Amino acid sequence: QVQLVESGGGLVQPGGSLRLSCAASESLFNIYFMGWYRQAPGNERELVARISSGGMKYFQDSVKGRFTISRDTTINTVYLQMNSLKPEDTAVYYCYADRSVGSEIKQFWGQGTQVTVSS
Repeated sequence: QVQLVESGGGLVQPGGSLRLSCAASESLFNIYFMGWYRQAPGNERELVARISSGGMKYFQDSVKGRFTISRDTTINTVYLQMNSLKPEDTAVYYCYADRSVGSEIKQFWGQGTQVTVSS
């Protein structure tokens, strides 16, 4: 089991920035992918960004150029830096990790953190 602890959400004005952190209970090199999904009211959960164990990154088109994802492998933590935030970025952001468990790939989730972009 991978335990994920998130922090860093909050209320910010349009154009502002926030940084989300997600600390994993084990080495990031044991985790295939780690990143964030988000879910706004009435919408399905969508993948925002992820980073692989090898350091490859993926971003949803709507956040490219505004969000960056990075990691500190010494403290097993992944960061989502969100700049130029827009009201449509408002959602609950969930950290997740894909890890092999036996012969399966399982997904583990953080508790979620609210990001609200509003003036």
